[in-house]
Amino acid sequence: MTKKVAVIGAGITGLTIAYYLKKAGIPVKIFEKNNRAGGVIQSSLKDGFLYEHGPNSGTLSNIEIVQLLNELNSDIEIDIAQSASKKRLIWKNNRWEALPSGLWSAIRTPLFTFYDKLRVLGEPFRAPGTNPDETVAAMVKRRLGQSFLDYAIDPFISGIYAGDPDYLVTKYALPKLYTLEQTYGSFIKGAYKKAKQPKTALEKQVTKDIFSIKGGLENLVKALVKHIGDEHICLNRKNININYNKNKYFIDNQEFTHVISAVQAQALPKLLPFVPSNMWLDITNLRYAPVIEIGLGFKHWQGGDLKAFGGLVPMKEHKNILGLLFMSSIFKNRAPENGALFTLFIGGLKRSELIEMPKTKLLELVAKDFKQMMQLTDFNPDMQFVKSYKKAIAQYGADSSKRLKSIDDIEKTFPGLILAGSIRDGVGLADRVKQAKQISNALI
Repeated sequence: MTKKVAVIGAGITGLTIAYYLKKAGIPVKIFEKNNRAGGVIQSSLKDGFLYEHGPNSGTLSNIEIVQLLNELNSDIEIDIAQSASKKRLIWKNNRWEALPSGLWSAIRTPLFTFYDKLRVLGEPFRAPGTNPDETVAAMVKRRLGQSFLDYAIDPFISGIYAGDPDYLVTKYALPKLYTLEQTYGSFIKGAYKKAKQPKTALEKQVTKDIFSIKGGLENLVKALVKHIGDEHICLNRKNININYNKNKYFIDNQEFTHVISAVQAQALPKLLPFVPSNMWLDITNLRYAPVIEIGLGFKHWQGGDLKAFGGLVPMKEHKNILGLLFMSSIFKNRAPENGALFTLFIGGLKRSELIEMPKTKLLELVAKDFKQMMQLTDFNPDMQFVKSYKKAIAQYGADSSKRLKSIDDIEKTFPGLILAGSIRDGVGLADRVKQAKQISNALI
């Protein structure tokens, strides 16, 4: 039977699926509620500052993202983070401390207690966990110790999920870490053995480098749209009516063999009214962390040293900022010469009340912390913006196994329906591309 696919949502997941289907000759049409493709990916250039309103970068962490970027290389130019930005900072006791990058720095760092540093020597010999729903916090305390949780994993979770390590389950939120322990019995042994495994030429390109696109991540969206074709993307479709009858789907009197949804969990029941309401219960209860993103640009930087990727702030330090990126240090041409560009993140699962605060108050809230952290006497940015996302990042808690089972049950009940997006399989840019490639491969 000839396939004809409808993709709901023109974010990076939907666009990548449509790109590969179109490339394979499978008819595809995207339906998007907003007036532009790209979802939260949006870049702006103003007064010499090139900044992002959503994701600020990606990671070359899997083969699928490498393949996509390679395929689009005639339309985009990848921008790898500068070497000077490899240093990561953690805020502790009113100063920045660098995360250890080697044995000597690991011994000397004040981030972790002497006892926990000694405990790391025994990590390869500890038995793997037996609870598949063990939280990230419980796993880290068991294998590494409390100080590693407080000053490494807690800020790391803030940076990735804006979440709570006591809520997130390792198996779903950090599956690679979970697999290292379950497969090799240890983080250290697993990382060592994986590093020794032979790699193909493509696998060698999975460098875990941070990347963006020259001119902003929105150029990645534009490249995908170009290959898909504007005529295959329907924008401003806020009320999509999808009907189902005899294993076929109907939108605007158009017939489709498959419908792929890449929308948030709570939007699904209205989008797919033919699915019984009781089948949604374990999907629509998915939590999302609210995140406020603040951009600050300075034409003449007069603060502290910026030779780092940025800094993360542990909850134990009681600051309003979750983390900040030194964007003009990570990538070239993001700020005027001798200037600086920053992206700040606040809110998250632990400070969700901040999402309701007016923008002026939010700027006042972060000004004091930012001045202290960046050694500024005055807070007078030449460029600033505040962008709030009430449902920014999906949180993979102990309910994840039930959600995944419900997704599987719905897809089996309604052949041709595929539930994609960040409701499963990860929240990062590379995760979204990997999922999209797997779905398109299955259809092709």
